[in-house]
Amino acid sequence: MTLRLSRIDASNILDHPRLVESDTCLYVYEYTSGRNYAFSQTNNLINNLKKRPSTASPAELRYKAGAIADCAKLFADTLNPEWLDIATLVPVPGSKAADHLDFDDRMARVLRGIRPGLDMRELVRQRTSTVAAHEAAPGERISVQALIDDYEIVEALAEPPPRQIGIFDDVLTAGTHFRAMHSVLSQRFPGVPITGLFVARRVFPPEHGQAAQFT
Repeated sequence: MTLRLSRIDASNILDHPRLVESDTCLYVYEYTSGRNYAFSQTNNLINNLKKRPSTASPAELRYKAGAIADCAKLFADTLNPEWLDIATLVPVPGSKAADHLDFDDRMARVLRGIRPGLDMRELVRQRTSTVAAHEAAPGERISVQALIDDYEIVEALAEPPPRQIGIFDDVLTAGTHFRAMHSVLSQRFPGVPITGLFVARRVFPPEHGQAAQFT
């Protein structure tokens, strides 16, 4: 099967209520909410990618490493090589700060695996640890503004200024983290085009009244 990037547009932007019409967000797969790893290959991939460093067994960490490699190849196969040559690739930080037992730099590891020589910078740092979005109970999910307040630009990595920015994350859900990253980066680098790149977007199972794509 030939993989390709799909764009968030008028047909599906309402599934991601924090996004605005001017956002450019691209994804490959669809991850079905409320279903476990056995539901689809995509759900299995994301489940392995998100395994907690502090509780995963050695075998589970091998699955995680395999998922990271698979996602790196996914982006290598689908992204325009000419864009990769000029873009600054910025991973969305994990929900845990660097001093936390469950600090997880999986997206940075994904980007390092795309190919050598890319401009990958962990330009945005999260100061404090928060509840991961996929583990938060209803009403506990962090807001865009709270993330903006918690994010900071790593100024030591800010030069040379980016010409294009790609914000990378595993799953696009409401769009909260992307919007916060976009706000912080666009304020620091005004006028620089920003694109969101995701392994998958979140969809709901058919009984929720929305179509799911099985991959």
